[in-house]
Amino acid sequence: MVSCYLIAIGACLPMANASIFRAEHPMVPDLSPDRSISRGGASSSRRRDLVFVVNPRGANGRTGKEWKKLLPFLQSRLGTDCNICESLTSGPFHAIDITREAIREGADAVISVGGDGTLHEVVNGFFWDGKPVANQNREAAHSTALGLIPLGTGSDFARTFGWKNDPFEAIERIATGLRSRIDVGVINREGEQPHYFINVADIHLSAKAGYYASKYKRFGNLCYVIGALQAFMGHHNQDLRIKVNEGEWETFPKVTALCIGNAKYFGGGMKITPNADPRSRDFEVVILQDFKWYDFILKLSKLYSGTHLSVNNVTARRVHSIEVEDISGSGGIYVQSDGEYLGFLPRKFCILPAAIEMIC
Repeated sequence: MVSCYLIAIGACLPMANASIFRAEHPMVPDLSPDRSISRGGASSSRRRDLVFVVNPRGANGRTGKEWKKLLPFLQSRLGTDCNICESLTSGPFHAIDITREAIREGADAVISVGGDGTLHEVVNGFFWDGKPVANQNREAAHSTALGLIPLGTGSDFARTFGWKNDPFEAIERIATGLRSRIDVGVINREGEQPHYFINVADIHLSAKAGYYASKYKRFGNLCYVIGALQAFMGHHNQDLRIKVNEGEWETFPKVTALCIGNAKYFGGGMKITPNADPRSRDFEVVILQDFKWYDFILKLSKLYSGTHLSVNNVTARRVHSIEVEDISGSGGIYVQSDGEYLGFLPRKFCILPAAIEMIC
């Protein structure tokens, strides 16, 4: 069972005694609409309700420990204009449910505390049945924003913005509350519900490596090396059929990996789609063809620095949508998004421009 805490805290205004309400609840507590706020000289009918979605088991338990240390700083920094709801996830997909309930209750922001996996679930919580989750609080002045305190193993999405794994720096961004619209990717497959991603989706070898890496998270960033080594065992490059922007089908022979970037980094800091920007309203797609195991060793520094686009057998293009099919029909080509295993081809990837407001 998950413990949730609603904490009225203060520093910006004269300090008030903190009041804490504890409840055993699978979602988030009710966010009352009858609160007042003075923010930036302007008043509104309610305080800022901030829902922090925390994966206490993230980074081998480090996320939970760091979060406990952060709570006093939250109390001193955010002030009496904020109500903090702490929601600890109890397992896979729980963050999705917490996020949806928070948005429906009119939260000002849902803040992901952890790594890319937690962020991935929170982003998926912004949608339901192929549509954005509706805010049912009519008094809310604006939509629920996405926030991030990166405390995970990879924290690759944060790298695109130049953010460090510094929780105090992240809290300063949240306190300032500046928002920017960012794009989200959506992945479709016939007969399945849409799936959303915010960072990078990838296909074949890199996705297979990510699948294996997820089994070794206890080793920190070393899990990516272990996953890659395991993925190379028995790997074969595959011919793929690709349709870009609803155009004609093209055949790409001997594809090693295909990466669809809404942001720049994956795999613990590899700058795989170096020109991607989550505010550009399109993806950067990078395709690696006919790579051998030794090519990755020889070109590893270029892959991490983002200078690999000039390498032979590497192509890149900007797209709004891309469909990918396995010509062999084997059904064994891996797909992942934001480091989360999704299954196998075929899939269609589309951009949703300016889909979410983010605190940045």
